[in-house]
Amino acid sequence: MAPDEREPIVVDGIGDAPYSKGIMAQTLMATGLSPVLAYGMAAAVGRELESASDKSLTLGALRTIARETLGETEGDEVIARYRQWQSLRRMEVPLVILIGGATGVGKSTLATEVAHRLGITRVASTDMVRQVMRAFFSIDLMPAIHYSSFEAGASVRVPVPRETDLSRAGFIEQTKAVAVGISSLIERAISEAQSLIVEGVHLVPGFLDRSRWRDALVLEFVLAVTDRELHRQHFAVRDWETGGIRPMRRYTENFPHIRRIQKYIVAQAVASDVPVIDNVRIDDAVKQTMRMTLDAVGRHMRLDEADADR
Repeated sequence: MAPDEREPIVVDGIGDAPYSKGIMAQTLMATGLSPVLAYGMAAAVGRELESASDKSLTLGALRTIARETLGETEGDEVIARYRQWQSLRRMEVPLVILIGGATGVGKSTLATEVAHRLGITRVASTDMVRQVMRAFFSIDLMPAIHYSSFEAGASVRVPVPRETDLSRAGFIEQTKAVAVGISSLIERAISEAQSLIVEGVHLVPGFLDRSRWRDALVLEFVLAVTDRELHRQHFAVRDWETGGIRPMRRYTENFPHIRRIQKYIVAQAVASDVPVIDNVRIDDAVKQTMRMTLDAVGRHMRLDEADADR
């Protein structure tokens, strides 16, 4: 049930703990607010709490602060998202978020930001799954997993028609193999009732049997970079951030393969009705992901409440 406007919802600490502007800001960031706006509103909440006799605020008071800080329209939207975030805290099943997309589109950055906003501590990469599988299966037994996703065409060892796109064929074989490990990772998290975010190129819509995960709310997204040159620039940033550990040249030489893989993943997403987020700016991509996630949580809670009323 949605909280009443008069219900106290912000309490000045627990026991002797003081009000935390940082924790409040993180909560507000979960609604999609940028860090700057979230900290500004959290500061306003702190000032209001100092003058409150019982050191608490009602939802109505929080709405007033949101409107004064952000404007009426955006303020009301933040409060609506805040209510959805409260639903997430009450949800009895774990939340599993899958973020797919081609190499270099910003999946790990998006996953980290979303995890921080939602307070999810388990974040995994499909490349980690592939690396573990490589330790158990030799290149002769499972060649596809021993290549990067955009170089997996070299693993295709059966005769194929000349017009076959080897990069796509090898990537599909690799995705099928890694999907087994991904499924096990998700099933383990669900069995432990732990929320989880998984990101990686191998999260291709249609390759995972989601019917096996009925004890969780599973959300799937695909991140893409439509602009070709912007996508290429991501590798220059990666090269600089890693000090050359992930050199740009390797990716730029294989850039046509990476773009073809992106085209395939996006087509799979469209066919499977999975949201595709164009990463023009990472802040906007985070905001869009958070909105769709909280919307899905709200729908899930309404269905649960409807079932409970029957």
